[in-house]
Amino acid sequence: MKAIDTNILVRFLVRDDEQQAESVYKRFKKAEADKEVLLVPLLVVLETVWVLESVYEIPRKEILDSLEDLVLMPILEFETLATIQGFVSSARGTNMDLTDILIGHSAKLSGCECIITFDKKASKSEWFELLKEEA
Repeated sequence: MKAIDTNILVRFLVRDDEQQAESVYKRFKKAEADKEVLLVPLLVVLETVWVLESVYEIPRKEILDSLEDLVLMPILEFETLATIQGFVSSARGTNMDLTDILIGHSAKLSGCECIITFDKKASKSEWFELLKEEA
């Protein structure tokens, strides 16, 4: 099995470089024809979400819709599908940062009770616990 990197997903979704986007499309078609499955690591999903939000300023709903569509592609196998599905589902009902939601789901599915953070905004979520700075 081969895995794909963030730039492959970004080119596929954004098509900001037509030549690279076409190469990805052809590679995906080849995988489909060969019944090959490509792994999408969780870190690639996290980085893709960050890039789509921060660099391309793609609206939240479009990012979540795109992830739902990617999960349905038979050539893609997500490292932790349950994490991605839980992330997409819960992200629709909150304004919390998408990357924090994904980190929260990943930690919960790994058996963690919470994530210790200095991020005051994230600490308002049930998944995070604020670490108070010592004076």
